[in-house]
Amino acid sequence: MRLGLLGTGNVARALAHGWSAAGHDVLLGSRRPGERTDLGHPVGSLSEAAAHAEVLVNATPGTVSVELLHSIGAPALAGIPLIDVGVGLSDDFVELSHPNSSLGEQIQDAFPLTPVVKTLCTMDSTVMTAPGDLDGPSTVFLSGDDAEAKRTTGRLLTDLGWPPSSQLDIGGIRTARGQEHFALLFMGIAGGLGSHTFNINVVARPAV
Repeated sequence: MRLGLLGTGNVARALAHGWSAAGHDVLLGSRRPGERTDLGHPVGSLSEAAAHAEVLVNATPGTVSVELLHSIGAPALAGIPLIDVGVGLSDDFVELSHPNSSLGEQIQDAFPLTPVVKTLCTMDSTVMTAPGDLDGPSTVFLSGDDAEAKRTTGRLLTDLGWPPSSQLDIGGIRTARGQEHFALLFMGIAGGLGSHTFNINVVARPAV
C-alpha cells in the first residue's frame, strides 16, 4: 500500500520504518524536504506525500496539524483515509491545545470528505512499532466515524505488530478526545517510571 506520512520527527520516522519493513511504499512529507535527506526514507513535500498516498498519516505537531493540512487543500485530501496520531501539547507538556475537543475531531470537522481515524497517540514511538518488546500484551485504540477507514487502519496496525486482540474500537471520532487527553496521564506515568517505553492494557472481567 502507498502510505504518505506527514512529518519527519521521531513518530513519523518510526512508523515509516515499521511500515516499510512490512512491505509498504512509504513517502515522508516535509515543509522543507530539501533539508531532510538523511532519514533513510524518501522525502517529498506535504502535497507530494498526499498525492502519493492511498492512506495518509498525520504525524505533525498537533498544534499546527490543521494549518498544515489546509496548506495541502481539501480537494487533495478528499476520499483519502487519514490516520491521525498527533496530540497538541504545550512546550512544557502540561497543557493540551484542544482542552475541550481533540485534534482528531478538528481535522474531521475541517475536512469532512476525508475519513479520519485516531490511533497510536497513547504511547511513545518506541512502542508504536514494537509492541512485542513490552512485558505482556497491551491495547491500541481506534476512534473514527468511517468503518472502512477503521478496517484499513486495523490492517496497518497489525503490520506494526498489533494483533486484532490488542485493537480496541472505542467509537466515533468524538472519542478521540479521550485518547488525546491521556497524554497528561502518560507524562505522569513516564515520570514515575523514568521511561517513556510502556503502554496500558484494558483488562475486562471474565465472561460468565
